[in-house]
Amino acid sequence: MRMDLPYDMKTVPLTIGEQNLEKIVISHISEASGEGTQEEMVRRALEQPVGTPRLRELARGKKRVVLVTSDHTRAVPSKITLPILLGEIRAGNPGAEITILIATGLHRETTREEQIRMFGAEIVERERIVVNRAFEKDEFVSMGELPSGAGFYVNRLAVDCDLLVTEGFIEPHFFAGFSGGRKSILPGICSAETVNENHSYKAIASPFAAAGVLEGNPIHEDMICAARRVNVQFILNVALNARKEIIAAFAGDVEAAHLEGCRYIRSISEEPAVTGDIVVTSNGGYPLDQNLYQSPKAVATAEACAGEDGVIIMVCACREGIGGSHFEELIMGGNPQEIDRKLSAVPPRETIPEQWCAQIYARILQTHPVILVTTYLDPEVVRRANMIPASTPDEALEMAFEMRGKDARVVVIPDGVSVMITKPVS
Repeated sequence: MRMDLPYDMKTVPLTIGEQNLEKIVISHISEASGEGTQEEMVRRALEQPVGTPRLRELARGKKRVVLVTSDHTRAVPSKITLPILLGEIRAGNPGAEITILIATGLHRETTREEQIRMFGAEIVERERIVVNRAFEKDEFVSMGELPSGAGFYVNRLAVDCDLLVTEGFIEPHFFAGFSGGRKSILPGICSAETVNENHSYKAIASPFAAAGVLEGNPIHEDMICAARRVNVQFILNVALNARKEIIAAFAGDVEAAHLEGCRYIRSISEEPAVTGDIVVTSNGGYPLDQNLYQSPKAVATAEACAGEDGVIIMVCACREGIGGSHFEELIMGGNPQEIDRKLSAVPPRETIPEQWCAQIYARILQTHPVILVTTYLDPEVVRRANMIPASTPDEALEMAFEMRGKDARVVVIPDGVSVMITKPVS
């Protein structure tokens, strides 16, 4: 049997004997389609918002409007959504001074070329666009403490405006429960200090910091508090299929509309765990697989299906390398046990940028060998990151069979980001 796995901006083949194949795990979301065109779904959501007046009504009399959108690491279809959102705001207030604020979290700044690809040349040339810079302390203001005790420092543009609107997309998230909604604020437009503390070792280690879990999740609780405190008055979030097409849209209150979207995502992405000796997955292709830093999402999904000592094969292009410099230093800073021991001793307020990805990888690598399929990273770099290099999925599968035997059962999760495999929280 041959199947194609997302890799960079294309796919790569995986060939597997049917006698070894336990199951192919594909969520219904992968091939789902919506009712009407993508534009029609967005417009319908804006016309019938959940828990708020229509956006054009909220915009009346509001001079300074900030519209928070996602950065180059996310697949938000802003070429479709942003023109509609901007039109809706100006329908209520033609003279509104609108700033598009790109939520980078701790990622590098989004380049002009990437902005043109994401938004289209017309918006880049016509609109005021500001990129959040998490490490520039002067660009943030203090808004007190969050429920965890973390200091809350947010981009001052979000505080000084008259109307704060966000857009994004919803998918299962390996420690925030779901993406979208409140995540546009935290981590999106918060300072490095706030993001780091929200992602502390203690918070990530919580059994409630897991895919599909919001109640009791300390990371989510800080995030929703942050969004409420800066008075996010309206959100537009979409759901996407494997082709990155809009299949549903949700608009309105930052919590109510997001929860409606989460319920929809759960209904079409949740799959029961299937145990395999080998689990093959990908991070969904570009832009989510552009570096290793983004890849724990799919590896955590594969972990839920890997049997005892099960081998995980991760297909991730890493065209931009390892990712953050802190993550690179941490993931290469010893064996998995040493990495985990070091990070567990870091107090929340001293959380190292990007340590959560190293923490999650260290947890998984202590139990499961991870074979990384990439043609962009040097094999020696992969080894130093405590993983096993391979250049094709078939090569990786042969390695895994040598480790687990020719009769090993294989579970394939073509897109480990879109599938939500949940286990009871104890």
